[in-house]
Amino acid sequence: MNRLDPRSPMVLDTKEVGRRPGSMAELSREVEAPAEFGTEVLRVAEGEPLDIDVRLESVVEGVLVTGSVQGTATGACVRCLDPISHEVDGRFQELFAYADRNAHHQEVGDEDAAEEYLIEDGLIDLEPVLRDAVVPALPFQPVCRPDCPGLCSECGMRLEEDPDHAHDVIDPRWAALTDLASESSTTQTEKRT
Repeated sequence: MNRLDPRSPMVLDTKEVGRRPGSMAELSREVEAPAEFGTEVLRVAEGEPLDIDVRLESVVEGVLVTGSVQGTATGACVRCLDPISHEVDGRFQELFAYADRNAHHQEVGDEDAAEEYLIEDGLIDLEPVLRDAVVPALPFQPVCRPDCPGLCSECGMRLEEDPDHAHDVIDPRWAALTDLASESSTTQTEKRT
């Protein structure tokens, strides 16, 4: 298991709140977004600033971390592929359990104990919490504007430039009839001449 780096801005030290229930500390800081912080279509680019506001509260089981994260995600409109940006505003509240409390929960068969966030050597890693707050909040299919017409599925032309753009698409199941109709008109033309 990798040890947490106390110098990382995503790592918080719980010494300020201690283990006495009811003690609290608040902090605000700017951190750099980690790699792959988003989806394939929309993400906060690695190294871009994220503003976080956090409140740490000591409780019997561990430290309750409540906060918010703001930043800007960039990507492409799923309809027209134009670049877009989306303001990120995520909220989170997670309990980071003390190792001894987590061990006790596992001993008594608490099924949720395996999924708990843990305090490691008095340190809390916020990265997975921030990821869980931001990524699900991003739009699944981001668009540059709600009425974006997109691109033509046949030729890729921007439909915004020509709203009346259309193709005569013949269903392949009827293509044989089209061939027959064109042969018939050719035969009739030949008979007239």
